[in-house]
Amino acid sequence: MSNFLMRHRKKLTPVDAGLPSTGHRRTPGLRREEVAAIAGVGLTWYTWFEQGRDIQVSESFLLKVAKALKLDDAECGHLFLLAHRRPPPAEAQQWPSISPLIQSLLDELAARPAYVANLRWDVVAWNASANALFGFADRERRERNIMRLIFADPALRRRLPDWRDEAPKLLAQFRYDLATVPDDPAMLALVEELKTLSPDFRRWLREPSTASYARGIAAIRDPGGTQLGFAHEVLTVDEYRHLKMIVYFRQ
Repeated sequence: MSNFLMRHRKKLTPVDAGLPSTGHRRTPGLRREEVAAIAGVGLTWYTWFEQGRDIQVSESFLLKVAKALKLDDAECGHLFLLAHRRPPPAEAQQWPSISPLIQSLLDELAARPAYVANLRWDVVAWNASANALFGFADRERRERNIMRLIFADPALRRRLPDWRDEAPKLLAQFRYDLATVPDDPAMLALVEELKTLSPDFRRWLREPSTASYARGIAAIRDPGGTQLGFAHEVLTVDEYRHLKMIVYFRQ
């Protein structure tokens, strides 16, 4: 534990952590008090934790430290294994990376729009065909969310000829996913935002669902106005992190 934390703390500079540069330092990296301040945890508690003392720390504490040290998904998982002897909660990383091999697979599906989404329906990777349909690359990261596109993007809604039929099906699947992490702050924040942005989302969310489930859009007009029909297959990319690849097949 100590070596892991010290190694990552010493890799960061104050500038990396968003702190003002203080010139030359006798030792590399951040100081313990700086990590504690960035993470919003007590200095004494963090010091004991880094020293490997026998203390109990919460998931929230570990996630704050992981964020302060800028740990990636694998490093965050390793920290949890060291401290709790189990992986972090599935919702810990809302913007996980994918491996180069998964991106290669996406790109090789050149004729089929395909993207990878997490449990919150944030699109974290895509191929050129999916980008041509949805314009992911031109959107801000927070806008690359299927629920947001369906319920809060008027331009996309105009391209969906069966929106009234399809949107409830997508929402039914999203509600199922939400039920797996009912207390996840990021999921709940998205729900509250969409309730504000979309009266349809707000109304359908509180009504008992009678719609069937769907993860993809069945009919969409391309940017040129041609209506395209699709069926979908869903492939699990990372079961633990709930990463799924949605592949669109022309009908």
